[in-house]
Amino acid sequence: MILGKCPYCDDGNIEVKEKEVRGKKVKLYVCTNAEWVTEDGEMFELSPDATCDFRIWQNSLAKYGKWLSYKEVRTLLEEEVLAVQLLSKKYGKKIYYEKNIILSQEYGVSVLWE
Repeated sequence: MILGKCPYCDDGNIEVKEKEVRGKKVKLYVCTNAEWVTEDGEMFELSPDATCDFRIWQNSLAKYGKWLSYKEVRTLLEEEVLAVQLLSKKYGKKIYYEKNIILSQEYGVSVLWE
């Protein structure tokens, strides 16, 4: 499934790949010019023949109670910023709040804390 054009290279498309991390299936939104390899199933590195490093893990915001969907990644690729609802469990209470996320070449996505 192709979600859009890669923002980091000229001829790549963003596709969905299934990876297994610590025994759980997780989607990886990755450029068609990027190939990610692993030896232990936890640390993924670019293969030597990869020409792009775009990737967003579906669970990259999991510590905030958020897993990114296809639609959200597609919107992020088109608009470069996306409002998402995050969760805080501070002091034993569930508090939902909205923040914007942007693409980050280093981390995949970054939260704008303003």
